[in-house]
Parts: sequence; C-alpha cells; structure tokens
Amino acid sequence: MKHLAIILMLGSMALAGTFDDIGIKKFNELRAKGVPVIDIRTPAEWQERGIIKDAHKIMFFDERGKPKTKEWFQALSKFYKDKKKPLIIYCAHANRSKTLGKWLASKNGGFSKVYELKGGIEYGWIDKGQAVVK
Repeated sequence: MKHLAIILMLGSMALAGTFDDIGIKKFNELRAKGVPVIDIRTPAEWQERGIIKDAHKIMFFDERGKPKTKEWFQALSKFYKDKKKPLIIYCAHANRSKTLGKWLASKNGGFSKVYELKGGIEYGWIDKGQAVVK
C-alpha cells in the first residue's frame, strides 16, 4: 500500500506542468519564437500603464479580484489551442500572474509550460526601461 501511494504521488507530479518566472532576456527569446504573451490585468490597468507590444489582453481577475475563468479560457482559445505549448503571462506586479500560473501548470490546469514575467509589467518591465504600447 505504501508503494502504491508513492507511485500515485509520482504519477500525479508527472502529469503537472512547470511554472517559471523569467526576466526580460528569456521573455524576449520566447516571444521571438512565437510563444504567446497574455496580459491578465484589468482594462483600467491597460489604459493607465499600457501593455507590452504584441501581448494579448485577457483579464483574468476583475477589479474586485474575482476570477473570470470562463471568459478567460474562451478568449484564450481563439488563438491558443494546445496546452502542451508554452504560454507567458504577466500582470502588474506578478502577484496575480503567479497565482494563475501555478494553477495553470498544476494537474488541474493541465498546461505543460507556463512562464510569468518576473516582477510583472511594473517591476520587471517598465522599471527596467522597456517600452509599452498605450
């Protein structure tokens, strides 16, 4: 019985994907290879601070912090069809994207490889002198 529990635990770990935070260099390398970039912030945040060029704007948490799971997956499915392919997400400070990214890469989320911009757009991009699009 003990061995069965260990096998089941290892098996469930194998089913889970990976989640990593990345800096600008890796972000740009992945983006150049065609890995989709998703900005999960709110429309007000996009308007106020801009977005990273070519990022898809798909709000995940609304202004009250409530997840908009169904709407997010519907919007994502318009251009992202294979959960085995990598995906990059970011938010303002990497708090929301870290929460979402860990779930997406979990066994329940089913994504194989999820990256997030370390520090979010504020501390991982704008503060590093990188351009945004209004």
